[in-house]
Amino acid sequence: MKYSVALFALVFSSFQLFAQKTIRYDLYVKDTTVSYTGKSKMAIAINGQIPAPELHFTEGDTALIYVHNRMHHETSIHWHGLLLPNEQDGVPYLTTAPIKSHSTHIYKFPIRQSGTYWYHSHTMLQEQSGMYGAFIIHKREKSQYKEHTVLLSDWSDENPHQIERSLHYATDWYAIKKGASQNYGQALREGYFKTKLTNEWKRMHAMDVSDVYYERFLVNGQSDQKLSQFKAGEKVRLRVINGSASTYFWLTYPGSKITVVASDGVDVEPVEVDRLIVGVSETYDVVVTVQASSVFMATSEDRTGRALLWLGKSDGKAPEPMPRLKYFEGMKMMNGMMTLGGKMNDMGMNMSLQQMDMNAVMYPEITGAAEPGEHAVHGAADSAGIVTLNYAMLKSPEKTTLPDVPFRTMRFELTGNMNRYVWTVDNKTISESDRILIRKGENIRIILVNNSMMRHPMHLHGHFFRVVNGQGEYSPLKNVLDIMPMETDTIEFNAAEEYGDWYFHCHILYHMMSGMGKIFTYENSPPNPQIPDPVKALKKVYHDDKRFYLGGELGLESNGSDGELTLANTRWMLQTEWRLGINKQKGYESESHLGRYIGRNQFLVAYAGWDYRYRKSEGTEKNIFGQTNSKDHRGVICLGLQYTLPWFIVADLRADHTGNMRLQVSRDDIPVTSRLRLWGMYNSDFEYAAGARYVLTKYISASVHYDSDMGVGAGLVLHY
Repeated sequence: MKYSVALFALVFSSFQLFAQKTIRYDLYVKDTTVSYTGKSKMAIAINGQIPAPELHFTEGDTALIYVHNRMHHETSIHWHGLLLPNEQDGVPYLTTAPIKSHSTHIYKFPIRQSGTYWYHSHTMLQEQSGMYGAFIIHKREKSQYKEHTVLLSDWSDENPHQIERSLHYATDWYAIKKGASQNYGQALREGYFKTKLTNEWKRMHAMDVSDVYYERFLVNGQSDQKLSQFKAGEKVRLRVINGSASTYFWLTYPGSKITVVASDGVDVEPVEVDRLIVGVSETYDVVVTVQASSVFMATSEDRTGRALLWLGKSDGKAPEPMPRLKYFEGMKMMNGMMTLGGKMNDMGMNMSLQQMDMNAVMYPEITGAAEPGEHAVHGAADSAGIVTLNYAMLKSPEKTTLPDVPFRTMRFELTGNMNRYVWTVDNKTISESDRILIRKGENIRIILVNNSMMRHPMHLHGHFFRVVNGQGEYSPLKNVLDIMPMETDTIEFNAAEEYGDWYFHCHILYHMMSGMGKIFTYENSPPNPQIPDPVKALKKVYHDDKRFYLGGELGLESNGSDGELTLANTRWMLQTEWRLGINKQKGYESESHLGRYIGRNQFLVAYAGWDYRYRKSEGTEKNIFGQTNSKDHRGVICLGLQYTLPWFIVADLRADHTGNMRLQVSRDDIPVTSRLRLWGMYNSDFEYAAGARYVLTKYISASVHYDSDMGVGAGLVLHY
């Protein structure tokens, strides 16, 4: 039997094998041009579709899946949420061989469960480009409801590798695009100037609930989808999958309740709510009643866009979007939660299981009717009468108690550095951590403490865990748990698999790639036939969070040129900077440094390097330390320290091989408005400079500045 899919074919066949049904799919992975509103981009798709086709099985089947890689680079497929042999899990170089260019890989595994799951590439950033699809496993008995799969995703017209690189250099271009830069001008207009000052005093950038600007949000590959086959009064089971790279979605159904009946593929006791947030990679099955005019809405958490699913005969009039977030209220809350040293304050709150949403201070639909600063308690109706789902409301219909064997307890602290976009567990990346050895049959209890300002959807491969949520023997089973800022949550699972390495990581793609995760390894695991050289393969896994990212800027102004080029990774930085005058009096200079970031927040950098400069001058003078000032003639090797002070002022103290000292203070970016930025510098050699830039695009700014050596200049600055 064949199904026509876009320009290519998805081949499906079934046959009886020892009274067991084997279902075969052929997935053809190709680079495909995808167009949205006149824009196109080369994207990774399966059979030309974004998202890729749905795969359907029945519990008890055997999955036989041929993945044909027609691209010029390798790929992989991970079967998210499935219980399967370790070598079929699909993490390249860890559990499964990568699928090389122009080759075919065969996955075969028994279907041991039912529910709503999905699959996606686990290779680099391919998931962001569209390589994902739904994996639906039906129960043996017929469903009492009509069903529809709702695969949500985020889409950027920008190359994902540029997104990732930009995040590591603290770009605020995405905040500009969202209207969320929280600049000083806006703070003054809205009465939050003190809040902005305090925020930067604590060395925190402007707040956002998500990091990336997306041009659109999709439901089954479309901005909106119409399903006229459903009739008013019918109940429909929607299998909701958040297949996005980094976006949380608010799910709402105006005019009616949403009944949650399953989470991460596992049934829960039905619970009625007005809305719920679905974390990155989570799935929920919900039941809604079709109305005369009804639309199921998925709104991005930052409320910059939404995807609509129309049910039945709709008049086509979309409901009002969720109102814009109150970012300064969020910033005010964040100031109270964070210490000057960059750690989370102990505010004496018992927070867990999404029950208290600290971000609710930013929700106009709630705070408009509540006291300023009041936090929403999910589950009970809030001040606006809205019932929001939280994990404590989920209850398994069956007992989920673990075997009566001892528990081993682990405590993981979720940590991160937003300024440099380094995300860690216990302040270590995956490559900096040892694999965690576990024994088959033992019970593992994990206490997760989120000591960062971001949510983290933590996903465990190949296992389900119990969420310790007060439901006792009926605690729900999940494989993804969203940990909100300041929360402490507990999960537990039985090490029931036979062998292998199993990934536990944050499912925000850019967090995972920067190193936020752990690897569980069963003791005495046999050799993996998919990984013939495990030592070399593990180095490939560790390479992901060790990668270097290139950044820089080039000033082209009337008084000369200056700029810098930086190559940096999680812990190391190689930087060179220069200033070129238009004549000998203006001179030229260049400095290069190799530095190591120190500390959890990486406010401190220790470096070694060299400094060369020449400028035609007459006479000599002393610097602030009483030493001969060598700012016009210098060729030295130096050692130094850079430290980021409050308000993002960088103090740089160094000594060169001649014994001369230099102290410099600078601030690179003072956001006067969303696009107008000021900067300044002064050092102990009595050099100083100040200027302004107006952001035109992500890569170009108009600029003007004065330099004590080069004079006044105006022109352009190119950013990368």
